[in-house]
Amino acid sequence: MSFKCCAIVPSYNHGHSARQVVGRLRAVDLTVFVIDDGSDAPAREVLAALHAPDSGVIVHRFETNQGKGAAVMKGFDLARAAGFSHALQVDADGQHDLSELHRFIALAAAHPDSLIAGKPVHDATMPWSRRIGRSITHFWVGIETLTWHPVDSMCGLRVYPLEQVTQSQKNPRLGRRMDFDIEILVRLIWAGVPIFLVPVRVVYPPDNISNFQLVRDNCHIAAMHTRLVLGLLLRLPTMLRGRRPSSEVSSHWSSVAERGAYWGLNLLAMFYRVAGRRGCMIAAFPIVLYFNLTGAEQRRTSREFLRRAYRAKGVDYEPRWFDTLRHSFGFACKTIDTFAAWLGAIDPKTVAAEDKRGPARIAESGQGVLLIVSHLGNIEISRALLDHAQRSRIKILVHTAHAEHFTRVLRQFRPEAMADTIQVTDMNPGTMIVLKEAIERGDWVAIAGDRTPVKGDDRVSTAVFLGREAPFPQGPYILAHLLECPVYLMFCIRQDGVYRLYFEMFAERIRLPRRDKQAALRDWAARYAQRLESFSLIDPFQWYNFFDFWRMPPPEEVAAQ
Repeated sequence: MSFKCCAIVPSYNHGHSARQVVGRLRAVDLTVFVIDDGSDAPAREVLAALHAPDSGVIVHRFETNQGKGAAVMKGFDLARAAGFSHALQVDADGQHDLSELHRFIALAAAHPDSLIAGKPVHDATMPWSRRIGRSITHFWVGIETLTWHPVDSMCGLRVYPLEQVTQSQKNPRLGRRMDFDIEILVRLIWAGVPIFLVPVRVVYPPDNISNFQLVRDNCHIAAMHTRLVLGLLLRLPTMLRGRRPSSEVSSHWSSVAERGAYWGLNLLAMFYRVAGRRGCMIAAFPIVLYFNLTGAEQRRTSREFLRRAYRAKGVDYEPRWFDTLRHSFGFACKTIDTFAAWLGAIDPKTVAAEDKRGPARIAESGQGVLLIVSHLGNIEISRALLDHAQRSRIKILVHTAHAEHFTRVLRQFRPEAMADTIQVTDMNPGTMIVLKEAIERGDWVAIAGDRTPVKGDDRVSTAVFLGREAPFPQGPYILAHLLECPVYLMFCIRQDGVYRLYFEMFAERIRLPRRDKQAALRDWAARYAQRLESFSLIDPFQWYNFFDFWRMPPPEEVAAQ
């Protein structure tokens, strides 16, 4: 289903402010479903007067008050029936600054499977009783999800992906009053739905009408937390056990189960804040040891890569189990350093550039470029240490479904870490238009050159890598041809305690001929494979493709040459 967003405004006795909210939503051309939750006069008349289907405003009324949750869920039903894929929930009390609506909608369009949630920025008008109540609720949400989430679990400004909320909505015990915002957030986290945050100013005007009933709603919330904690206890064995590794050899990197349970990564990230890098590495060792001992497939592919790398370096050595453990621990250290960089805990002086002026010259020229990156070293370090203006220029093409646990945890601690990413499970014309516009603005589009396409019917070219032919994606070179821009390679490898950034031109322009196009693609893949091999031999233990890199796809998955 294509992205199509509407707005849902649940309202109970918010006449004047609801009319203003609807006006702001219509100003950005959103169809608005107003759910009158049994309002009294005169608010009832004000809301009824807003009903204008031909102008994009549909008002549905409950004759008796049923609660905010019931109103929002009715809005979900109406939105789905009208063919919408997403719904922006906006409280009718006018507390939220709606000037950032475009950011909510743009993020939802770029990440259609995610929840886009407001991160309130409160001012002095917020009552202390509200601050205390929110803190208590956030504490319990942390326990119920085994996470530390910066998400405000009571914020009433969110973009919901309707397909993802359908299952939660079917739960007959889902809160129907003020407990709704909290409970559906917890259930979406349990379901693995990614969350993006958008800061939003929230004010509490003196004449604000609050529908929060102190005794009734607190009782509902207390009962909800009891249900959720009991639900957590039922889920706990599965959450702690995580996904068991498959005994079968995977046919593609995207089908390799991401190892490392969500709770473990989250705990590791929080531990970093307490104990720092060294303490976190000590804490990570038993975790790495466990996953290394239980990950037969990862050990096998690690040993295969190291064997070929040693042979390419002219060393006759058969890797042992402690080599695969060192390889796995290197990945854990890379993960820790990524958290550290995004948390601002890594000194920029620990990152040295081989060509210090190269990236700066391109940035100053305002020219858009295509960056081919890889899963060698830690390219996230260099991105995290850029200032906001530079970082916002880099658009990363990713397949986040493969590493959803890591991206979810990183997003919790630094939401902007994933703000400039584009999902590329399917490269469609709409994505191409977005990328072309990015290049014309002078942005840098980054794509991995060492991962074959997620869709098996896409094209690959073979090239010799460490002495044996391996499949490489054609996507980077086809994309470069379509974008008509310079192409650069970027690697970031840790050497002698310093991350060294390598930035080099790969091609001024890639043009693919109509005739012998496949031969040209093979040539470009071979050139890239040669450079990737050269950099991987600097330190083979920083190669983080833990799958059978040389395994060719079945014949039916390879495009005709």
